[in-house]
Amino acid sequence: MARPASRRTVLGAAIAAAATAGTLSSAAGPAAAASCAAADCETAPRARRSGTFVDNRFWSSYTDWRCGERAGTTAVAGRRPGVAIATPAGTTDYTDPHTGATSRWEYATWTSPVHRPSVPATEVIASWNAQTPAGTWIQVELHGEYSDGSATPWFVMGRWAAGDKDIRRTSVDDQGDGRASIWTDTFSVDDAASGLRLAAYRLRLTLYRRPGTRLTPTVWRLGAMASDVPDRFGVTPSAPGLARELPVPRYSQNTHVGQYPEYDNGGEAWCSPTSSQMIIEYWGRKPSAGDLAWVNPDFDDPQVCHAARHTFDYQYEGCGNWPFNAAYAATYRDMSAVVTRLSSLTDLETLVAAGIPAITSQSFLKEELTGAGYGTSGHLMTVIGFTADGDVIANDPASPSNEAVRRVYQRAEWEKIWLRTKRYNASGKVVSGTGGVCYLYWPAFPTSAQRKALAAVGVL
Repeated sequence: MARPASRRTVLGAAIAAAATAGTLSSAAGPAAAASCAAADCETAPRARRSGTFVDNRFWSSYTDWRCGERAGTTAVAGRRPGVAIATPAGTTDYTDPHTGATSRWEYATWTSPVHRPSVPATEVIASWNAQTPAGTWIQVELHGEYSDGSATPWFVMGRWAAGDKDIRRTSVDDQGDGRASIWTDTFSVDDAASGLRLAAYRLRLTLYRRPGTRLTPTVWRLGAMASDVPDRFGVTPSAPGLARELPVPRYSQNTHVGQYPEYDNGGEAWCSPTSSQMIIEYWGRKPSAGDLAWVNPDFDDPQVCHAARHTFDYQYEGCGNWPFNAAYAATYRDMSAVVTRLSSLTDLETLVAAGIPAITSQSFLKEELTGAGYGTSGHLMTVIGFTADGDVIANDPASPSNEAVRRVYQRAEWEKIWLRTKRYNASGKVVSGTGGVCYLYWPAFPTSAQRKALAAVGVL
């Protein structure tokens, strides 16, 4: 996802204050409770995967949801454990900065145990899987401890609902403490060269519902990817190890140019939701005819329009919020999704071998990726396989038609533009790269081979 500053709208002081007031009040109310044995709640670092700069921690089991601190929430057992509202901890007013409307909400909270990543981090990206019926929404926050022992404030990582009738899903700009900042969906240490790192963190989940109802959001997965990827303009190419291609549907973002200006106008702005929709449909899920009834019947592939609407971040003013795409994918029946970083194409080969495609983020000049025919400051595409020579087979939505979406890119070129953290733009200026970011979507009840592959790349 590209993050140009011009795409960020600064909240007015009055609106920001109102929104913050709503957030802060959710920390009040009855004393928080924790009901599981301390030994069941992870507080120590996990083993670090050899050669990686990434730590993933996701809470998703019944034991997980019984850990941490709860104020008005309860762990929900069953086929897919989660956390939901039991008895609200209180009420709060929230002024939506994108509509100006103020509404009252009941809320309850769940706060994770402290997690000490095996990789003291320069960046952290949270992601979640949840169901938010009409009349409900959720907020995810992060609180951390720096390597020098000082603490961060509570940072908002996202305010999210699957729909857009109750609130406008949004990231929150202008968050920082002089040492780190939130860039749309990413916690980032301001000066990594200083040696400062995030040594530990907690996530706080606030569940909201209309007062007087029995509605509740249900969250099945919550966690974060913490990383400290070193500055690099390139990487040593990995050796090819797999020849396989997955039958992923093909959709072009460019067939939607000019559609729905309110969701960033289609075309090049829709690479992320178009990629998400391809992978969702690979897993046999898709929106119903009723879900698509709002789309202009003259538009092809209305499910891509649907994905754009339901990933749109009203603060970022685009569809490229990484966690919002993962959350959208997980609204489909029995789907799991996370945002993470991988270390090499070998990791992607491990996943593809188990039948799991991936959505990757990269930026490059036109001449850096043979056959692309374009350059980009931030673009999402799907990796669906590898040729016998080890080259990358990608469904690249930046194509003129659905038929043209399948591309083959040279392995070394592709791996470099995906994994680097620094690059030169067209003006010769040093700018950032995404360092291996990807979205992974898979069935909530994976096969043993899929589970093994996800564990091998550090997600399960």
